Amino acid sequence: MLASQELIAAFNQQIGNEMGASPLYVPIASYFDGEALPQLARFFYRQSEEEREHAMKFVKFVLDVEGEVAIPALPATQNDFADAEGAVQTALDSEKAVTDQIMELVEQAKEENNHFAHRFLDWFVDEQLEEMSLQGDLLTVVRRAGSDLNYVEQYVSKLPQPTQGGSEA
Repeated sequence: MLASQELIAAFNQQIGNEMGASPLYVPIASYFDGEALPQLARFFYRQSEEEREHAMKFVKFVLDVEGEVAIPALPATQNDFADAEGAVQTALDSEKAVTDQIMELVEQAKEENNHFAHRFLDWFVDEQLEEMSLQGDLLTVVRRAGSDLNYVEQYVSKLPQPTQGGSEA
């Protein structure tokens, strides 16, 4: 095996974390869909798909290092939001939590001197910086827009579109 049982277990937990982030974005997208804000809805539906893709990257890595995939139970997600700011804040909070999880995995890979895992996680470190910045900027724009969410729609429509297999990096 090319990774310790402890590291495989931690990566399996991260598969669950990424899988759990995916359904979180669907109610956020649905909130914006229900408010007739198609750009925001599309943006968050894509975020959901991206989180699943991230989980699948971890699945592939676990298999590549000859580990066994064991997906943990997924937590229930929040399904209602009082306003756009609350919805975007939920997304940002989720990205902060995932960033912390990724950083813990990086530390574990370093402690175990597992270069395979460390190199694999480099992509996620870059991705989390991008996601935190993107969600933070979006929250700033939502706050600035106040009740004029058409302004936010215009902002989101001008964001770079993600490339196939993940977001732009």
